[in-house]
Amino acid sequence: MPEQMNVAMMTSGGLAPCLSSSVAYLVEFWAAALKAGTISGLTIRMYVDGYKGVLIGESTVLSPDSYDACSCLHDVGGSPIGNSRVKLTNIKDCLARGFIKEGETPLEAAAQQLIKDNINVIHTIGGDDTNTQAAVLSKYILDEHGGKVVVVGMPKTIDNDVFPIVQTFGADTAAEQGSLFFTNVVSESSANPRMLIIHEVMGRDSGYLTAATSRKYHDSLKKATFVPGLTTTAKSRDIHAVWIPEINIDIAAEGARLKKIMDETGCVNVFLSEGAGVNDIIAEMEANGEEVPRDAFGHVSLAKINPGVYFSKRLATLVGAEKTLVQKSGYFARSAASNPFDRKLIKDCAEEGVKSAIAGVSGCMGQDEDKEGTPIRAIEFERIKGGKHFDTSAEWFKTLLKEIGQN
Repeated sequence: MPEQMNVAMMTSGGLAPCLSSSVAYLVEFWAAALKAGTISGLTIRMYVDGYKGVLIGESTVLSPDSYDACSCLHDVGGSPIGNSRVKLTNIKDCLARGFIKEGETPLEAAAQQLIKDNINVIHTIGGDDTNTQAAVLSKYILDEHGGKVVVVGMPKTIDNDVFPIVQTFGADTAAEQGSLFFTNVVSESSANPRMLIIHEVMGRDSGYLTAATSRKYHDSLKKATFVPGLTTTAKSRDIHAVWIPEINIDIAAEGARLKKIMDETGCVNVFLSEGAGVNDIIAEMEANGEEVPRDAFGHVSLAKINPGVYFSKRLATLVGAEKTLVQKSGYFARSAASNPFDRKLIKDCAEEGVKSAIAGVSGCMGQDEDKEGTPIRAIEFERIKGGKHFDTSAEWFKTLLKEIGQN
C-alpha cells in the first residue's frame, strides 16, 4: 500500500555546480511519484544551511504549488537552501557556534529534530563527509530511538575524489568554468614582459579538477586562430606546466625547463592544484613555529596557507619573471549552474535515488565503479570515503603532458 512520505533535503559543505539541480530533480521525481500513486502523500522540507538548520530547527516546507517551479533552479548556481560546514561529532565547534546547548550532543539534537519533523527520508547533497555523517545520524536514530530514517545521499564535490564513485556531481562543470576563467586571465600575459601566471585550481588531495581544467583549456586553444608575426600565439596562451598532488614537483628542474619557455614566449602559465606541495608548506610552517590553520573537520585551510603564493615566489626567481600573477578560479568555477553533462548525471541519480528511498534503501547515489557496468545505485555508506587520487596513467592526461612539454 502506498505510504505518506515526509522527505527532507539539505546541502552541505562547499559549493559545487550541482546543488540547485539536485534539489530541482529530487523535487521533480518525488512529485512524479505522488502523481503516479507510488506514494499516498508527500511533504518536502528544506533544512536551511545544511546541518546547522537540522541542529537549530530552521527549515521550510515547500508548497506543492512550487514543485513545478523548482525547474528554474537548473539555471541557478550555488545552493537554493544554503550551506554550512558542520561536523556532528565535533561537540566543541557546534557548542561554540551556538548550534547546541551545554550538555547536548550534536547527534542527539539532530536526531530529536528529525523525529520532531517526522522525517522518513533525508537527502544529503554534499561530499563524503556530509554523506557519511548522515549515515551515522541514521544509525544513531535507529539505535537510540528505534526510529528509521532512510538516507539517500547525492555526491557533490568538484574534486571528483570519492570512492567508489566514477564521477561526482559538479566536477565537469567546474573544469569547464575554470577553463573559461583562464581564457580571460591568460590575456594578462600581454600586460608585462616576462610574466608568470599561476592559475590555482581547487583540489585538496586530488588533482582531477586541475587536470580536467587543463585539458578543456588546452583543447580549446586548438580551435583558436592567431595572426602570424604577432606576440600573442598559441604557445604564449597555452599551459606550460600542470602541477598536481599526485606528481612530485622538482622545482629546480621545472624552473630550468620553464625558463626556456619564458625566454621564447615572454610568459609562463602554470596550472596548480591547491593541494600540490601542501606537505612541504606545512613542514616549513611547523619548523618556523607557525600554527597550521584547520577547519572544523581538521582539514588544513588551504586558502590561508596560500600554495599559489608559495610556489610563485620560488618559481619567479628560477624563470626570471619580472611580474607574477596568482589567480584562483575556485569560487568562480564552483558557483556556476550545472552544465548539460552534470545535469544528465544528476537527473539519472535523482531518479534512481527516489526509487531507492521509496524502497527503504539507504546509500549514496552514483556510478559504482566496483560493479560491472558501473551502474547507478545507492552505494553502501560504509564503502563511501574521500581522498581518491587522480589516475595520472589516464591516456588523455599523458597526452596532455606530452603536448605541453612536461614529461
